[in-house]
Amino acid sequence: MSRLLVVDDEANIRLLYTEELTEEGYDVVTAATIAEATEKLQEGVFDLAVLDIKLKNESGIELLQQLVKDRHNMPVILCSAFSCYKDDFSAWLADGYVVKSGDLTELKQEIARILAKKAQKAAVGL
Repeated sequence: MSRLLVVDDEANIRLLYTEELTEEGYDVVTAATIAEATEKLQEGVFDLAVLDIKLKNESGIELLQQLVKDRHNMPVILCSAFSCYKDDFSAWLADGYVVKSGDLTELKQEIARILAKKAQKAAVGL
């Protein structure tokens, strides 16, 4: 079972993602802030992170940069209500980008695609 970290400042989004992604067979852990996410990352290993870009007084891009620097093998999907960030160079560090929606089909597909790619790399020893 793949373990996912979902970082979003909106409680209802964290709940929705937890319910929907758990139904897909993932172990989902959530965080509302960068500090909380950092704490969760220190407590265990995650296969993938889903980050909101616009957190209350923080930026998911900052966490993305930290994750790329510290955890080179953990893929990250940015999930934002704002598609304009897709063109931001900092967002290009992410393995995926999904525009936030109540329909999680695209997010689920992106998670499955990235985890399959990660498993493929692991199988060939990369």
